Amino acid sequence: MIVTLIVACEIAFWVLLAAGLALRYGARRPRLGAAVLLCEPVLELVLLAVTAVDLKNGAAPDWKHGLAAVYIGFAVGLGHSTVKWADARVAHRFAGGPPPVKPPKYGAARAVHEWRVAGRWTVAAVTALALLQAAVWYVGGDGDVSSLQSWQRTMLFVIGINLVIAASYTVFPKREPHKGPPAS
Repeated sequence: MIVTLIVACEIAFWVLLAAGLALRYGARRPRLGAAVLLCEPVLELVLLAVTAVDLKNGAAPDWKHGLAAVYIGFAVGLGHSTVKWADARVAHRFAGGPPPVKPPKYGAARAVHEWRVAGRWTVAAVTALALLQAAVWYVGGDGDVSSLQSWQRTMLFVIGINLVIAASYTVFPKREPHKGPPAS
């Protein structure tokens, strides 16, 4: 049931995103579109509540409960940037908005961009870690929480990978290709 709900929440996320953007740009109802987009966090609250009830009713904590926590964490950390990304593209394509800003390719600007990306992923992973730890405490010492702890290790790995990527752009900044003299 939890996996089905996670899939339903993901589908509902994209449906709400499409509906909100359609209302904002297609129907020219920006407030109604924003209201629809603001409903997206309700999906995560429903998933959190159902997962907690499932554990409360005696379900053994397993990978599905961990996946629910990870999904919620990633929605918290990356949901807003995903909505902004889609909004910029729809505004450009259908409402005459400016072209979406591309991330910088070189130097310190690229490093700053990578640190921002790492920050979003870190927020996502830390949120998942907190939810996973809350689930461990919720289940208590009587239940097998090894699957939840496995997800916690995975979230620490996600944080580490993102920090290594961002640090690599700081220590070894990508340089703009040198343009030599014009060929004659």
